[in-house]
Amino acid sequence: VFVMFDYHTPDGFDEKNPSLTAWTVTTASYASKTTGTNRLFTLILPPDYTTEKTYPVLYLLHGIGGDHKEWLYGAPAEIIANLAASGNAPEMIVVIPNVRAAADDRVPEQVITPENIAAFDNFINDLTNDLMPYINAHYSVRTGRENTAVAGLSMGGRESLFIGFTLSETFGYIGAFSPAPGLLPAPALDYPGQFSEEEFTIKAGAPTPYLIMICNGEQDGVVHKVAAYYEETLTKNG
Repeated sequence: VFVMFDYHTPDGFDEKNPSLTAWTVTTASYASKTTGTNRLFTLILPPDYTTEKTYPVLYLLHGIGGDHKEWLYGAPAEIIANLAASGNAPEMIVVIPNVRAAADDRVPEQVITPENIAAFDNFINDLTNDLMPYINAHYSVRTGRENTAVAGLSMGGRESLFIGFTLSETFGYIGAFSPAPGLLPAPALDYPGQFSEEEFTIKAGAPTPYLIMICNGEQDGVVHKVAAYYEETLTKNG
């Protein structure tokens, strides 16, 4: 079922609730064969995390000018704590990586460059070859596509769509928040696209995602038309 709707977040959705035990936010690292370096990620765990249970995993991706810390400005631990407390989300492991998969993964002075964009496009290799195996080996993960989600903001939203549609056997849930251009051909950027319009669909024989969420703020003047372009292409492709 494809649904388009307006949604207004409830008051206090991202505010710390003093009656709830805070979720744990830490920084960890993993060895990346893809980049030849040790790479940092932010980890969010529920307050009663235990290896006696298993947890679904959300990989949450930042925008083109961010790194593994950028999402912390958006209060993800508070949002998820509130959702879990209200019964609207399960307890989960949240992994916020550095999506800039390059040997030098620092935020560059100029972010709109071919090199920076190529590093983001390379993240799918770092994710599958290095980060996900590390998470699965070191944390109490509930595996399977029904327990694995990828979502992101702006450039991270674009990569989430690319990763989710490319690896539909791995990711059952895909979220793109104000996704950036470039998933499909972007002539204004002289970028060929990660998919052609015809390729942006659920491949024959591939499992259908449980959720594909493409959204943007009603006052978003930056990528609003891009989000609509992606939605319209999926609709056109059935």
